[in-house]
This record gives sequence, structure tokens and C-alpha cells, in this order.
Amino acid sequence: VRIDGESRLIAEGDVEVLFKGRRLRASRIVFDRAADRLTIEGPIVLTDDQGTLILASQADLGADLTEGILTSARLVLDQQLQLAAARMMRVGGRYTQLDKAVASSCQVCAANPVPLWEIRARRIVHDQVERQIYFDHAQLRMAGVPVLYLPRLRMPDPSLTRATGLLMPSIRTTSGLGTGIKLPYFLRIGDQADLTLTPYLSTKNAKALEFRYRQAFATGDIILTGSLARDDLVAGRRGFAKAQGSFTLPQGFVLDVQLEEISDNAFYLDYGLGDIDRLENRVEVSRTRRNEHISARVLRFDTLRDDEDSDTIPSRLADFTFHRRFSLGPLGGEGGLRFQTHSHYRNSTDPLDGPDPDVTADGRDMSRVSLRVDWRRSFYLPMGIEGTLLGEAGADVYDVRQDAVFSGRSRRSGATLGAELRWPWTKVGRGGAVHVIEPVAQLVWAADEDDASLPNEDSTLVSFDEGNLFAMDRFPGSDATEGGLRLNAGLTWTRHDPQGWSSAVTLGRVWREADLGQFSAGSGLDGKRSDWLAAAQVMAADGYGVTGRVAFDDEFSPSKAELQLRLVGERYSADGGYLWTEADPTENRPDPTSEMTFDGQYALTPNWTGKLSGRYDFEASRGTVAGLGLVFRNECLLVDLSLSRRFTSSTSVRPTTSFGLSVDLLGFGGRGQAGPARRCLR
Repeated sequence: VRIDGESRLIAEGDVEVLFKGRRLRASRIVFDRAADRLTIEGPIVLTDDQGTLILASQADLGADLTEGILTSARLVLDQQLQLAAARMMRVGGRYTQLDKAVASSCQVCAANPVPLWEIRARRIVHDQVERQIYFDHAQLRMAGVPVLYLPRLRMPDPSLTRATGLLMPSIRTTSGLGTGIKLPYFLRIGDQADLTLTPYLSTKNAKALEFRYRQAFATGDIILTGSLARDDLVAGRRGFAKAQGSFTLPQGFVLDVQLEEISDNAFYLDYGLGDIDRLENRVEVSRTRRNEHISARVLRFDTLRDDEDSDTIPSRLADFTFHRRFSLGPLGGEGGLRFQTHSHYRNSTDPLDGPDPDVTADGRDMSRVSLRVDWRRSFYLPMGIEGTLLGEAGADVYDVRQDAVFSGRSRRSGATLGAELRWPWTKVGRGGAVHVIEPVAQLVWAADEDDASLPNEDSTLVSFDEGNLFAMDRFPGSDATEGGLRLNAGLTWTRHDPQGWSSAVTLGRVWREADLGQFSAGSGLDGKRSDWLAAAQVMAADGYGVTGRVAFDDEFSPSKAELQLRLVGERYSADGGYLWTEADPTENRPDPTSEMTFDGQYALTPNWTGKLSGRYDFEASRGTVAGLGLVFRNECLLVDLSLSRRFTSSTSVRPTTSFGLSVDLLGFGGRGQAGPARRCLR
């Protein structure tokens, strides 16, 4: 460092200047105190506290580093987007202007200096306060080839995630609507609200406008979505509207709202908005905290299935639930109280005239009030045996309308008693693996309640798995209850490996004193002896998982079988499943079910990822849904290609083939995580 005359300070050799969060590095700096200017020789590196990086060969800047001219300069924003020019001007610490500039977030190699994409412009201005980038006479080039010219262009810089303007378009081609383009426009209304409008035009005369409005409040938020469309598939206007909201109420309660309407059953599938077969309108107030749950809700369902009629399904529902757990003090153990009301209504006014109680009435309406109390207490016996006493009592009042068989008011009450023994055996094997073998025997008695006098609408589908093998009542709802004397017995073996993976195997069965005819053959629980239940699971710490279960009789003939697979690796992930169930008209399944599903992806290279999904119906010997995808992602570009085919058809949903393409230029407006950069070969 030396002084030249009375007003010039000269610093040479690895010079560094710190001033108000800015850091300047250069090989030589001359400070003219009289002019209050810095003359700098490079290589120059200028950074600030907002992550902006400027590289240049020479510069003439003000003493506060906020304005001046730099030559052979590059501006790097958020370590992603680079703007380069022969001449750069800094103005007022806010604006950076580059003349005859180029912008790109792609890595440039000496052997291949052409970036994958770039925007060339006569002038580029970066507003550091508004975090916007303005281009004059902009030209978009892909691999050096001009593809688009715009006289004016504004883009958000990488640090800005919400800014008014056009979003990246996407192309969607379907056999029903032809080739169409979506061009979304995002409107930032404020820090708490925004609106996205997405016009859609296709080659087969389809026109649509989608919208999404979001607003955040101090106590919650709302999302309004919808679409209006005209096409040649359905006469007249088509569309949907949906409102969702969640708000925090006083005393820890939460309000959740969802309202939805649609013009026709096929609209969602035709426009690629989701695979939904029922609309759910819901208003719910709930609170869940330690030992307590309270919920009150009103729902309305509208079916989109061709084999259902919204007038004959329970389309309007209202229920209230109060559930409380508590200690019983001197009596010991844990108790519970559950009070519930439920009502559902059908639009149809046609009553059931036939004598079969298993046939659902077209217009049956029903209300129910239920009260349940339960108690359990565990204690330890010699040799490490855990004993548990269980008890439950309940009462229900039903009011059934528009049903010639069940119409009127009915009352039901009952009690269930049980005793359970568990005897866990533990062993630590070689290598530190822990083995636990636990035989369980549970004896349960319940009064044989007169459920035949009540309609069964919420307990028609019964599962039999390791989760309810030792349940006191295996019916999922309240309309049916499991009665009689029965023994639930099973054996579980669990292995915990010190390397982080575990496995479990369960085998069990239910023995009954008498067959009360409560369960159907397809449930695996019918008869005096249920099917054998065998289940196995292997879970690894790195994401691998296999779960399988099967229910079979003494002749090893299965009634249900299920397999689920989860694989996760450095380059791949896959989820698959297989389900087989025998035919059961009681569960509205006249034919057996045999179906396989798969959804997976594989990293073909560091930048290319392939996707595959599908569902195959073995009983029908055909696929129902199939999908292929290919994704390219590097440091500056994201391309998503998708191809899907829906094979099933009905009066409202046609077999459809869809093709989708979206392209995102990474580096603008926080467009997501960048992928691996391409390698530069020397």
C-alpha cells in the first residue's frame, strides 16, 4: 500500500475491501479521495450480503461500490443465473445494467462453449430491490439455435419465488381433445394472496380457462380452484369449482371446509385434473389433544361412477363424535367414553318393498345415537406373562325412515368381556440381533345382539389382518357387532437387527363356540373356525420394505392374499402391490379380484430418469392404466415427458391416451432444485 501525492491511495497484490456488507477483491486498487472513486484492475470479485456475485477484468466504481462501470463482467445471482457482457454499469446500488449481454444458468465448457439454453439481449437490467430482470430485444436460443424473439421480457431473479407474470407453458395431447397448450399467468396480489389463470386451447376445438386463487390469513388459508371449458366431447359448457379452507378456532379447535361441484362425470379425466370417482363436500370442526378427540361434521357425496346413482347412495351425512380416555383411579386400568351421533339421507323417496334385509333401500334414511364405555387393565403374572382384563358396554338408538322392513325406532344394547394373556420370549443372538417370540391368547364373550332388526350400511366390508386379529369387534362401523364366545389366538416372531432392519411374522386364527352367520365367506372370518391368517413383513432402514398377508382354510385354499413391495436405492425407487380376493356377492363383489399395481422410477444417467406405472387386471386379462415418463434435469433445464393410457371405458369415461410435455428454464424465480451439471472434458 502506498500514497501517491495528496489524494491517491494505491493498493497492490491480493487486495480486499470490506464496506457495509460488500466485499471486493482485486489485484490492484487506486482510490482517488478527491474524486471519491476507485479504479480497479482484475481479476475482480465483488459480493454483497444478498448473494450477488460480480466478476470483471477492470472497473471504475464509486467509493461505496454501489455505482460505476465494469468491463468484461459477469453477474451471478444466487449461484445459479449468470449474466455476462462486455460492459456492465452499476447505478445507485440498486440497478445493474449490461449491454449486449447473454443470460444462462447452464455450465459452459471450453470444448463446447455453447450453453444448452441462453437468452441474448441488447440490454439487460437487474433490479436488486424488486428482484426482477428486464430484457430488451431478447432472443431465446436452444443449443445455439434461435427459437423465440421478444421485444421486451421480464423474469424474476432466482431469489424471488412469487412474481406477477407468465409461467412456463406445457403441452398436453389426448385422443379426445387433441394437442393443446397451457399458458399459466401468475398474478401476485400481495404477500398474502395470488391468482393463477391458465388458458388452454387444443386442436380439437377445446377451449378452457383454469383458475386458482390462494389467500393466507392470520388464522388459516383458503384455496379456490376451478375451470370453465367448451369442447366437442360434451355439448354445452363444462367445468368444475372447488373451495378448500382451514382455520384455527379458539380453544384449540380447527375448522376444515371443502366444497366441490362438477358439470359431468368425465370432466376430471378428460382434462387431466385427477382420477376421482366421488365428490366430497365437507364442513368439519374438530379438536384432538391428549386423551380427547371431538369432531362435528356435515358431508355431502356425489358419485362420478356409472354404476352408482347419487339419489340412492347416502349422499348427505352429519355426525358428532366425542371420545375421551381417562384413568379409573382405585379401580385401576384405563377407561374410555365415546358418544356419537350419525345421520344420513338419500335423495330418493322410493322405499324398499321386498323382504330381503340385505338389499339396500333406494330411499332409506337413518339416524343413530351411540354410547360406548370401555375398560382395560393389565397386570403381570409369574414367568413374565402379561394378563389383561377387558370390558366394553354400549347402547344405540336407531331411527329408520322410508324402509318397509326396518322402518321405525329401534334400541340395542350389549356388553363384551375379555381376558388376554401374552407371554413374550426374548433372546439376543449372535451379532446383537434381538429376537422376540410372543404367543397371545384372547378369550372374548359378547352378547348375541339382534342386529338383524337393523340395517347394515357401515359394516359391509370387513378386513381380517394382523391389525384386528386381537380386536374385540372386527366390524369397521356401528351397524353390526361381533357376538358370541370366541378365542383369538396367534403367535408373532419379530427380529430386530443392529444394522437397522427388522422382520416380523404372524400366524393366528379365531375359534368360535357357534357359527352365528355374521360374516361372509369372502371375509375369511365365517364359520366356527376362521381362516388361518399368515402375515410377514421385512423393513429396512434405507427404505426397503415387503409386506404380505394371506388368509387360507385348512385345505390351504386362500380367500384373500395381498403383497406390497417398496424398494429405494440410490438410482431407483419402486412401489408395487398385488391383491387377490375371492368372489363375495355380500361384499358387492360377484367376481374374484386379481390385480397388480406398479409405480417406479430409475435414474438412467445422472440427468435422465425413466418412470413407469401401471395397473393390470388378471381376471379381465387386460391393463386398466399404464404410464411412461422421461425426465431430464441438469443445472439449468428441466424437461418432463409423459405418456399415459386409460383402457377402461364406460358411458361417461372413454379410453384415453394422453401425452404431456413441460419445459422449465431453471435459474429464474426459484424454479426448483437443479440437477447435476454436465461434465467438462479436458
